[in-house]
Amino acid sequence: MLLTLDTGNTETVMGLFDGTELVSHWRLSTAAERTSDEHALLVSQLLDLEGYAFEETVTGIAISSTVPSLTATLRDMTRRWFDVPTVVLEPGVKTGMPILIDNPKELGSDRIANAVGTYDAYGGPAICVDFGTATTCDCVSANGEYLGGAILPGVGISMDALFGRAAALRRVELVEPRSVIGKSTVESIQSGAVYGFPGAVDAIVHRIEAELGECTVVATGGLSGLMVPLSDTIQHHEPWITLHGLRLIFERNTATK
Repeated sequence: MLLTLDTGNTETVMGLFDGTELVSHWRLSTAAERTSDEHALLVSQLLDLEGYAFEETVTGIAISSTVPSLTATLRDMTRRWFDVPTVVLEPGVKTGMPILIDNPKELGSDRIANAVGTYDAYGGPAICVDFGTATTCDCVSANGEYLGGAILPGVGISMDALFGRAAALRRVELVEPRSVIGKSTVESIQSGAVYGFPGAVDAIVHRIEAELGECTVVATGGLSGLMVPLSDTIQHHEPWITLHGLRLIFERNTATK
């Protein structure tokens, strides 16, 4: 089986594939201070909770990381503890997708995996919206080319900035309020966050489609389950599309080995 790890600034998502089927998945907080040994222990324990022994189950590892220090840590983890074929998504790795931006080396690995997974699942033109630490919109052409996209602050970052700068406001649970017109400060904050971010994404999607034509719009990321029902443009919710893209990229880099 293939173990996939998508490490972002806020969360790390792990998935275990049996062929093309995602049979188990986990969502963890990202901790940059964890050592390679601690990561190995965590991976082994999570697999054990599902009834898998690493040495008997895992035949390959695919890694995407947007945290440079953790990229090195995870690479060291695989070398020290797990003697299986490993692909770390970084410049030079075959993705099967032309990257048509000014500097392909600066493109985040998660965005590449999102684009690869989205195009495989839905073809193009397509837009993958990732509600993560940042909210990203990544565009793929009808010919399967990565065209670029848009980045805006994520929900969590924006809420942290609001509470940090506005002394009279406090943190609230991120749920849909009773109505758009909040009847309290709490509901007003909830309204702004819960309806504002899908609205911003819809506005960006409309502008992208004005340039690219009608697109299939797919959403992923930790907050996508809350945001998707409130969007007018998102058509598909795929919480594990990044892992799907990682699996494809692993296969493209190990098929002849």
